[in-house]
Amino acid sequence: MTAAIVVGGGIGGLTAALCLSRIGLPTTLLERRTGFQETGAGLQLSPNASRVLIDLGLGAPLRRAGFEPPAVVVRNARSGRVVGGVALGAFMRERFGAPYLVIRRADLHTILLDAVRASPNLRLLVGRSLEAVTPGERPLARIRTAAGALEEIEADLLVGADGVRSGVRAALGDRRAPAYRGHVAWRATLPREAVPRDLAGDETGLWLGPGGHVVHYPIAGGQLVNVVAVERRREPVEGWSAPGDPALIQALHARSAEPLRGLIAAPREWLLWPLLDLPAQVMARGALALVGDAAHPVLPFLAQGAALAVEDAATLAACLKAGDTIPEALRAYEAARLPRARRVQDAARRNGRIYHAPAPIALVRDLVMSRRSPQAMTGAYDWLYGWRPPA
Repeated sequence: MTAAIVVGGGIGGLTAALCLSRIGLPTTLLERRTGFQETGAGLQLSPNASRVLIDLGLGAPLRRAGFEPPAVVVRNARSGRVVGGVALGAFMRERFGAPYLVIRRADLHTILLDAVRASPNLRLLVGRSLEAVTPGERPLARIRTAAGALEEIEADLLVGADGVRSGVRAALGDRRAPAYRGHVAWRATLPREAVPRDLAGDETGLWLGPGGHVVHYPIAGGQLVNVVAVERRREPVEGWSAPGDPALIQALHARSAEPLRGLIAAPREWLLWPLLDLPAQVMARGALALVGDAAHPVLPFLAQGAALAVEDAATLAACLKAGDTIPEALRAYEAARLPRARRVQDAARRNGRIYHAPAPIALVRDLVMSRRSPQAMTGAYDWLYGWRPPA
């Protein structure tokens, strides 16, 4: 008998499967791909997420593969002037009891996948696509194998970690499509020696400009640099990894400060993805639950997409451990997570408006940032980074 099914083998699904197995639930993890090749170059693990992964016993591999920037340096994209900063590094660890890490997505995925494969009560089935979910006291997942055969698996609990177009979310009655919010993100990865010297330090760089922004930080233990450039665009690109023409992004930054122009000119290849949003409405019902983008796609302007999924996984396991029944536990899970997810989504949307403000609002923004210390900028997010799983 399967106690739990987790649909989706991304960051959220792998973490959820690990958390469920650690509280003693035999868990089957279904992944439609037959091979794991994560898209997206880098991601940020703030203390609210890193503490969960460290508590799962993943601290050592995270330290090897990740990188801990000492600060975020915020610059005006046009003038190049430093307008503010955010304290990370030792200040983050001392204030929140866990590090702020940046890591290559593929490295985090490998760390989680290795832990899943080493868990004795966790079964990983690849090449399985979800066809349908039948809700009930014991939900039924109808899946199709890579060879085309149909299989059915029944469980006490079914968790959807199947992304922004989640089939499990549809089974919960929420059939809304994620909305394109008018921005696409260009992403590239560079050897650190290819980055302009002024920007090749350990800090995370954040450049704010009208209609878009650029962020860059070291990954792969500091050997590579992840670059993400967000631009306003009327129509979305197709898929999640559409190739981008380097000449287009360079033209968009023709009026940017010289160091930023040099950074944008360095990559030979860019990939684009559309930025989608869907206000969180439902996260659980009966014996079905959602984690990560399946529940609450979030814009990347607060760097909390992966962190929210990790939070979801830890909270779900804590509620199941404390609850007398699965429906009772999932009601507690939704009550704990919906307000949190909505607050983070709202804050990310607000950050986007601040980052991309035109003049003269941008002048006021820069002035306000310049008058706040990096420690005060970090402290403004105590509510975010100080989160801990429920007891």
